[in-house]
Amino acid sequence: MTDRELLQYAVEAREMAYAPYSGFRVGAALLGKSGKLYKGCNVENAAYSPTNCAERTALFKAVSEGEREFVSIAIVGGMYETINDFCAPCGVCRQVLAEFCGPDFRVVLGTPDNPQAFAFKDLLPFGFGKNDLE
Repeated sequence: MTDRELLQYAVEAREMAYAPYSGFRVGAALLGKSGKLYKGCNVENAAYSPTNCAERTALFKAVSEGEREFVSIAIVGGMYETINDFCAPCGVCRQVLAEFCGPDFRVVLGTPDNPQAFAFKDLLPFGFGKNDLE
C-alpha cells in the first residue's frame, strides 16, 4: 500500500471523529503485518481525560482482533473540515505505539497530496519499552 493510499484511509477514518469540544478531528489508518487495515478516529469526552486519540483507537482495535505486528500508520488531523499539512501523534500515542512497533515502523504524516514518512525511532528517540523492564 502506498503512503498516499494509507493517508486517504486516514482521511476516511477522520470523517467518523467525535470532537464536539475541540473541533480538532483526527483519523488514523494502521497497516498490520497481515495486510489488514485498521482505521481509528479520536473520540472526545466532556471530562477531557477519558478522550481517546485516533492512533490509539486504531491500535486497540487491531490488538483486540489479534494483530500484534504492524508495518505503518498514517495520521491526518485538523480543525473542523480543514486537514492540516502535518499532524503528529501526541506523546501518549507514541508511547502506546512503542509497545507494538519497532524502530523502523513507518509513520506517515501530511496529506494524500503531500505524504511525509518517518521512522518511528525518529519520533520517540528515548522511549520507554519492554526492554527497560528486564
